[in-house]
Amino acid sequence: MLRTKQIQNIKDIESFKNQLLVWAQQFDDVVWLDSNNYHQKYANYDAVLAVEAFTCIQTDYKNAFEDLKEYQTVTKDWIFGYLTYDLKNDIEDLSSENFDGLEFPDLYFFQPKKLFLIKGNRIEIQYLSCVDDEFEEDLLSIKKSNYEPCFSGCNNIKIKLRIHKDEYFEKVETMLNHIHRGDIYEANFCQEFYAESTQINPLDTYLKLNSISKPPFASFIKMFDKYVLCASPERYLKKENNTVLSQPIKGTAKRSVSLEEDNQLKADLLGDEKERSENIMIVDLVRNDLSKTAIKGSVKVEELCRIYTFDQVHQMISTVTSKVDTATHPVDIIKSTFPMGSMTGAPKISAMQIIENLEETKRGVYSGAIGYFSPEGNFDFNVVIRSILYNETTQYTSYSVGGAITAKSNPLKEYEECLVKAKAMREVLES
Repeated sequence: MLRTKQIQNIKDIESFKNQLLVWAQQFDDVVWLDSNNYHQKYANYDAVLAVEAFTCIQTDYKNAFEDLKEYQTVTKDWIFGYLTYDLKNDIEDLSSENFDGLEFPDLYFFQPKKLFLIKGNRIEIQYLSCVDDEFEEDLLSIKKSNYEPCFSGCNNIKIKLRIHKDEYFEKVETMLNHIHRGDIYEANFCQEFYAESTQINPLDTYLKLNSISKPPFASFIKMFDKYVLCASPERYLKKENNTVLSQPIKGTAKRSVSLEEDNQLKADLLGDEKERSENIMIVDLVRNDLSKTAIKGSVKVEELCRIYTFDQVHQMISTVTSKVDTATHPVDIIKSTFPMGSMTGAPKISAMQIIENLEETKRGVYSGAIGYFSPEGNFDFNVVIRSILYNETTQYTSYSVGGAITAKSNPLKEYEECLVKAKAMREVLES
């Protein structure tokens, strides 16, 4: 399908972005990606909106990557969606038997009829030819859309813990026993916080969450009655022509309102032996994953343990790149590295087996990835963390947090780190 393009300059881009999101709520299929103007040198766009499915794919994990590969190859257009963590079961001989209160499909992508690509104050609008006569009418509707905060239903939310504190300590000790026996070196252990029989306003909740964190890989997904409200600071994987880029996060420190204390917290994180060892182990795992599709000798560590500062936390981030042959299919690159090392552990398969036994909840979209493929076969995906998931029909709301467990982990400190990561989601839902 041909796309009709139109370029416009917008004076107040932040206001226009909110108007776009409000206008988008009329559609059943919505993906919004927002960098919050966090200008990383690897970013292509400041924000992207895709709405109204022309075609789509949603499936469980069985043969999911081959189905996605066929869909992407046949479509040869922009497609947007998500990959859940449980697609690991398509790649390895693994299963996900834990409780699932959200009931999202394991994989979901759609080809949008309408697409908005924002860079600075410039917006490129692409409509499939079957709807390009709706350009002007839509622009008028967008400019008339106003965001009106809605707080109904939020104050009565009572967050429950799937794993309570003492049980968390016991499970971390079990994980440490695996490490001391040499079964694994590191594993990302996650826990769910949830609320039942709860109604939230998804757009309002997302905007509040985003305003607290302002992360570089924020996203909003609406898939009929299912929503992902994501304030992720982490990129999973990006492909630009023949370059592949991964930016794993391992290492977290809280922020302080005192500049002196904040700088000290940042310095302490940079010098923290345990946090650096976590990060370096995952960098080694990512290097190994990228090498599966890389041109020989092309895998490089561009940044190692660099500290990035966000509104809520300081994070330790590394950047690993590789070069791939033009004949390599983009879906194969993702499949060979999925799930991302920062949310699994090392060795990856053993870590995932132990994670499945110790966690109480099926991860689903959490610790999966949200993003897009371009018509040229490029892609960019985040890591779904710092996110609220909501099933409107079942009225089930969930967010999960986790941390890397290594031989040097202290269960109490790991638990406290989880609470720091969960703070923004809890504030948004309970305030």
